[in-house]
Amino acid sequence: MARKRRTLARYLPILDWGRNYDRATLTSDLVAAVIVTIMLIPQSLAYALLAGLPPEAGIYASIAPILLYAVFGTSRALAVGPVAVVSLMTAVAIGQVAEAGSMGYAAAALTLALLSGAMLLACGLLRLGFIANFLSHPVIAGFITASGLLIATSQLKHILGVPAGGHTLIEMLGSLAAHLGAVHWPTLIIGVLATGFLFWVRKGLKPLALRAGLGPRMADLLARTGPVAGVAVSTLAVWALSLDGQGVAIVGAVPQGLPPLTLPDLSPDLLATLALPAALISLIGFVESVSVAQTLAARRRQRIDPDQELIGLGAANIGAAFTGGYPVTGGFARSVVNFDAGAETPAAGAFTALGLALAAVALTPLIFYLPTATLAATIIVAVLSLVDFSILRKSWAYSRADFAAVLATILLTLGLGVEAGVSAGVLISIGLHLYKTSRPHVAEVGLVPGTQHFRNVLRHEVLTDPAVLSLRVDESLFFANARFLEDLIQDRVAEDCPIRHVVLMCSAVNEIDFSALESLEAINERLKALGIGLNLSEVKGPVMDRLKRSHFLDALNGRVFLSHYDAWMALAGAPGAAPTTAATRAARSD
Repeated sequence: MARKRRTLARYLPILDWGRNYDRATLTSDLVAAVIVTIMLIPQSLAYALLAGLPPEAGIYASIAPILLYAVFGTSRALAVGPVAVVSLMTAVAIGQVAEAGSMGYAAAALTLALLSGAMLLACGLLRLGFIANFLSHPVIAGFITASGLLIATSQLKHILGVPAGGHTLIEMLGSLAAHLGAVHWPTLIIGVLATGFLFWVRKGLKPLALRAGLGPRMADLLARTGPVAGVAVSTLAVWALSLDGQGVAIVGAVPQGLPPLTLPDLSPDLLATLALPAALISLIGFVESVSVAQTLAARRRQRIDPDQELIGLGAANIGAAFTGGYPVTGGFARSVVNFDAGAETPAAGAFTALGLALAAVALTPLIFYLPTATLAATIIVAVLSLVDFSILRKSWAYSRADFAAVLATILLTLGLGVEAGVSAGVLISIGLHLYKTSRPHVAEVGLVPGTQHFRNVLRHEVLTDPAVLSLRVDESLFFANARFLEDLIQDRVAEDCPIRHVVLMCSAVNEIDFSALESLEAINERLKALGIGLNLSEVKGPVMDRLKRSHFLDALNGRVFLSHYDAWMALAGAPGAAPTTAATRAARSD
């Protein structure tokens, strides 16, 4: 019975945190929910605009998904809903199959959410949370930076009031340049003022509130909710001055009521067309979400379960598909606000969903005159905070390979579009991993005088013996790097005739696959023909267990030593040992 309860709690984390829910936790969650709700209303409308969907779709996508994640998710502070990058990817994917504003476009958005949710849910049930590792952090940073630039550029048409388009940076800039003569000045004034105000709110409102005598918590709350003032003032200005009659684009009528029950389009052709975009959206959304969730959990010494996060996000997206939404994930900005506002459990998200449901029922008439330029300004200010070109400088200083991966991802995303960029990011991440592991670091080591420790001969003054070649392999051996080790040993033995023993120090080798085993067998045969013994040292237990299931140890023309020092004492000995010199080190490659 206890095991059954643990299994149930694993798939329903609400049974865990809900057991100890008390009044103090309720108060903290309610306060956080109020703050996040106020922030989410304009943000949800804006992200729906970015996705090419009606504004109410943003609110709908922030109600049922949040409730479902509260039941199935493991993060105490993650706020699920529409986010900028996923909204842009949604627009790109659906734009290939339907025209924006059509019924088919909205139905395709539901199908995309359903496919994404099903993929995430399946991965969670199969415990494939490790797929987040397929995208390296530098590549993700490069993709998000490029996406932020694309998103901000795509919103300039709403600031300028012109009908520009395009999917790549060059296309967008060319289209904007072609329409500069048709700039709508009232829209431009609203957009510029809204953008400037929102930027000021982020940096200047809190210090101003502190100077006015407000406490840090109240000042922070005011800064978080400040963008609502921009929405309210611009809406009032359009209404009072009848600017909509002068050509200023507004949100217009938004259906008043709770999210409807919707049915995605399950036609085979549409499912086949959207399968790849759904997979990319699922991958990017999960990576972004789990990164935020892990960061916030670490601050409170909590843990999240990536596999269960897949289930939570999958349930959230399936919920969006049947309630008029579109693909969602955990958002960085709103999650940080939720965390800083004191959210203790996922119930804060559930209360946020209730607040948004109330807004959908009672407040939608108030945004009739909300200018589209203000929503565009909201998006621009939000996404520009994601743009971080410092990753180029940092990666250049640390690793040229990582720099090349980041730069390639940025250029491909800007030049070819989001789908090409994220696809390239996945391939580059995997390729970078294979490249690095295919050329493992193998160091020739010697004994540190007066100790039993062995270090790289190129970095330390150590004792070596001309008859013994000690190599420390700093990587697991598998099909991609096995031949590299073969070639390295053959070249090293060919250039140094006195060698009588080769010792592979395997302290960093966690696995030897079948291809690598065949390479070791080939190395053993070649060395045997040259009268050189092949020896192993510090082989880990699981690796040794697997070697024992083969004939390799029986054919080994050397020995397996428990420690590398034992191998040194048995094969080298003090009389033949000599410290390496600068000339020796310079003549060898690391």
